[in-house]
Amino acid sequence: MHRRDFLTTGALAAAAGAATSIPTRPATAAGSDAARSASPILASYTAADHRRRLENIGLCRRAIRTCLRKHLVTSYLPGQCCYNLGEYPCRKPWDPDAWDEQELDRLYEHGIRLIQVHEEWNDSQRLFGGHKLAPLNPAGFRRFVEMVHRRGMKLLVYVSSGYFQRTDPDFRPEWAIGSDLVEIYFDYAHCSPASPGWRAYFLPRLVRILDEYGVDGIYNDLGYAQPGSDPRLPSKDEVAAFDESETHDGALADLLSLIYEEVKRRGGIVKVHRGGATRPQTDLKVYDYLWVGEGGRSGDRLREAVKDHPPYVVPCLDMSRATVESEDELYLHAIPYLQFPLLLAGRPFTGERAAIPGINYPPEEKCFWTRHCRAIWKHYQANPNGPHSYGWWDSVPGRPEARPTHARWLKQYLPLAEEGTWAWLEIGQSSLFAGPLPKDVVASAFANRDLYLVLANYGRSPAEIATTDAYVAVGNPSAPPEKVWNLAPRSLAIVRRSG
Repeated sequence: MHRRDFLTTGALAAAAGAATSIPTRPATAAGSDAARSASPILASYTAADHRRRLENIGLCRRAIRTCLRKHLVTSYLPGQCCYNLGEYPCRKPWDPDAWDEQELDRLYEHGIRLIQVHEEWNDSQRLFGGHKLAPLNPAGFRRFVEMVHRRGMKLLVYVSSGYFQRTDPDFRPEWAIGSDLVEIYFDYAHCSPASPGWRAYFLPRLVRILDEYGVDGIYNDLGYAQPGSDPRLPSKDEVAAFDESETHDGALADLLSLIYEEVKRRGGIVKVHRGGATRPQTDLKVYDYLWVGEGGRSGDRLREAVKDHPPYVVPCLDMSRATVESEDELYLHAIPYLQFPLLLAGRPFTGERAAIPGINYPPEEKCFWTRHCRAIWKHYQANPNGPHSYGWWDSVPGRPEARPTHARWLKQYLPLAEEGTWAWLEIGQSSLFAGPLPKDVVASAFANRDLYLVLANYGRSPAEIATTDAYVAVGNPSAPPEKVWNLAPRSLAIVRRSG
């Protein structure tokens, strides 16, 4: 992977992280009064704080005449991590221990506040007496939940409201619609959201996960095939209660709304993944976070596809396939649109899951994931000390700069995403600038007690931006205020209004 300096020289090239500090790990449990405290706006803003916030919002409201989207930031956790518990399928179930305690400490200090675990948390192939909607190691998983909560972090677990293993003894063929997803070790049927039988099976087991294990919500990999999308392959157990079209997911929206309210009733969080860069086609509130990027090879194409999705979008460009010029490119595409990339962390993803005796794998020439995981396993055996991969969507070999780059940008991003911030994304006509923005430059504004501008140059030529007021580069707050900002090609700058 080619590496090059991403930030501009001088003030914009200073080390990031001075903009805000990340609090030390709390000694109290997640359920304590401290963890349930009100937002700073309600609990601790002084009259002076409120005045500054209102004045900055008013300034932006008067100055910005057009923009792509305007949004009020509430209940947003930008620091998110997909935590690899271990391999699955496996020879022996994972069992969290002191190593995981240390890793969770590192992630907390990094700024991570939301942990999610993927499919290795369950026993989808029933290898160890479990199943797809229960943990592979119940005692070990309960211990991991307690580890996460002790640090004041949230934990989401993988479920799917559509995918189910066709060879599972509980599977019923009449639930399925369309063709199966056959990859690496699984044969997943697409269970119809319009199937009463599938709903009656899935929903009580989802509730049981929430209630029995004390997790803070779910990551729902939808596994979605729209009812009626292929009349040749309908589910034999569907009720056509809703209109379905390319722009409206009827039965899915109804099912996801029920799931969302059930999770919210417990104070939980819902993240969904519909596929690639898409989202559920509904105006109903069905998620808090949308994961996008699986299969994505180009950050530019992913950015354009998702930039107008309702918040909060969590991009994870698929580094098993994509190529970037530097790690910073991931943040160039995300931050101007109130998005922040997902971190892959936890145990090293060894790839051994593609080499377990007794598992029937598709041949490498026919299955990308078999080929990719075996390449990771081969690299891991030859390089046990790294660089490691940390998930399905990671590169082989791993990316040593991924984690420090994520931490550096997260420290700069957190002040922009404070509770109560108003964001104007992709500003059009505005008096915040002395003239029109150059071609291929995008600017967004974030107003709270401070006023920030995010300046992104997506072009291949340098760009000069002149601001009406003076600003200070967040990465170098000791530098003098400036009104002229020179951005290198494919670079990003975050600046704070002076005074």
